[in-house]
Amino acid sequence: MGKLHLNHMRLRDKWLLMYVLSVFIPIVLTNVVFYHVTTTNIKNQKHRDASVAIDKTGSEIQALMDEAAGVSYIFFSDPLLNETLDRDYRSSLDYIEVYQNTLRSMFDKYNESTYQSIQRIEVYSDNKTLLASGSMEYISDTVRSTAWYKELMNVPAPNPVLLRTGDTLSLLQRLDNYKYYNGHEKFVKITLNMGTFQQRLRNSTFDGELYLLNREGSIISTNVPGVDWKSGSASFSSLSLREKNLYYEVPYTTRSYLNGWSLHGTMNDKVVLEEVRKSWKFLIYLACLNFVIPSIIIIAMSRSIHVRLVRILRHMKKVKNQNFEEIPDEEYRDEIGQLTAEFNRMTSRIRSLIDDVYIADIQKKDSELKQRQAQLHALQSQINPHFMFNVLETVRMRSLMKGEGETARIIQHMAKIFRKSISWGRDWVSVKDEMELIERFLEIQKYRFGDKLDYRITVDPAAGDLSIPKMTLLPFVENASIHGIETSPRKGLIVIGIAIDRGSGELVFSIRDNGVGMRASKLNEILGYLQEEDSMGDRVGMKNAYYRLRMWFGGNFRFHIESEEDIGTFVSIRLPLETGEAAWTESR
Repeated sequence: MGKLHLNHMRLRDKWLLMYVLSVFIPIVLTNVVFYHVTTTNIKNQKHRDASVAIDKTGSEIQALMDEAAGVSYIFFSDPLLNETLDRDYRSSLDYIEVYQNTLRSMFDKYNESTYQSIQRIEVYSDNKTLLASGSMEYISDTVRSTAWYKELMNVPAPNPVLLRTGDTLSLLQRLDNYKYYNGHEKFVKITLNMGTFQQRLRNSTFDGELYLLNREGSIISTNVPGVDWKSGSASFSSLSLREKNLYYEVPYTTRSYLNGWSLHGTMNDKVVLEEVRKSWKFLIYLACLNFVIPSIIIIAMSRSIHVRLVRILRHMKKVKNQNFEEIPDEEYRDEIGQLTAEFNRMTSRIRSLIDDVYIADIQKKDSELKQRQAQLHALQSQINPHFMFNVLETVRMRSLMKGEGETARIIQHMAKIFRKSISWGRDWVSVKDEMELIERFLEIQKYRFGDKLDYRITVDPAAGDLSIPKMTLLPFVENASIHGIETSPRKGLIVIGIAIDRGSGELVFSIRDNGVGMRASKLNEILGYLQEEDSMGDRVGMKNAYYRLRMWFGGNFRFHIESEEDIGTFVSIRLPLETGEAAWTESR
């Protein structure tokens, strides 16, 4: 039942059904599964990248803190510094001397130019013999009343404490590791460079918002513009964060002074979805590509079958009306191509059987009649030169009898030209014979022009016996004398040369005249005229010679012509030696 149903379906419907079941549905299912797997992988990879980025930023922040803490431990454990701070000085000059020799070099060593995390280092002491200047400060009642001082006193040494001091952040360390003399109270205050922390947060590869929080949950630093973190009143819990944000946290638990501190990161899920959308666009392009290419292939194959079958059906209907037109056979090798070939063979056979025998006889008699007419034309064309030759000989003899030697000589040249045209029974002649013909023609032209024309002929001795097509070069010499020299106001000169180019294996014929030349448009018109095959036009001789060269040599000969108005014309013809010799041998 299934086979019967398919056999009743049109061929186009079968192709459509095959396309839906074999291309459309599999591509849709494949792309849906591929999209789901790709988006899941992109989301997971984005989360991993975000975690790595915030962990790296957190490590950089801790490294800056550790850098400042390391300096505080150096101050805490330096016995010379502690002894110097505890000493009671008799005069200010004694202190200044000690400051210049000991304290100043230490302060300069650990300033902000050496450590990126440090903005300022200050040492506080209640020793009244120390001068409060530079990096030295006195512990006054004002200092003791600050919140950060009171919190520092509650932290036992040697642990530093990280506190907010005004609008900045400081690392404080009590210097009570050594007890000298009166055991003065002293501590070091390292003000951190918040610009460095800001730069670390801004340069983070984490694609979202970053917040550095202290143990109370206040924002110490952030890369989000508009958050007033410097005042110390901004709380992370009070921020109105956008919905559907992704949260990341890096707690600091390895340092006592950072205990309770943390780095928080928030990322809008649109960032992740943006990557997913990029993959979705790629999948759309890929799906379109998967649809377009199979569709084009199936359409092309369907059209190849459907169009040719309809064409066979159309020609079969013509046979019923006794129209035995053959299908244009493009020699396809598939089954439809074989069917087309068999149909053409059948119609051709039927048409040949229907054609009457007398039609073939009439065509045969008509062919014989045309052949005889061609023979008569050939005989007539041969009689005309003979007649003209005899007439010229008669005129020449009469000129000699009257003493007109120059006229007799010119008539003799004309007679020999006619004799050559009659005696040459083959298509190829030697270069020597061709040049003799050209020379006689030029002598006739000199007789015509008088002193206005002169010529020079140079022939390579090795080229004299080579064979070329008959009367190939003469038409170009004729054009040079008639079209180039005749209308020129100055004395004309025609230079002809024949040589063998052994490098290229060619026979080179060149002719140059100093005649009127021609414009570029006229030259292009002549070149286009030479390429035409349907008309001889006015320059029959030149086109005839060019056409015969192309018949003999095909594309193996080279023809070049250049001309400049009021300067002259140059023609070059290069003929392959091997082709010419082979053709001459064959003609013999």
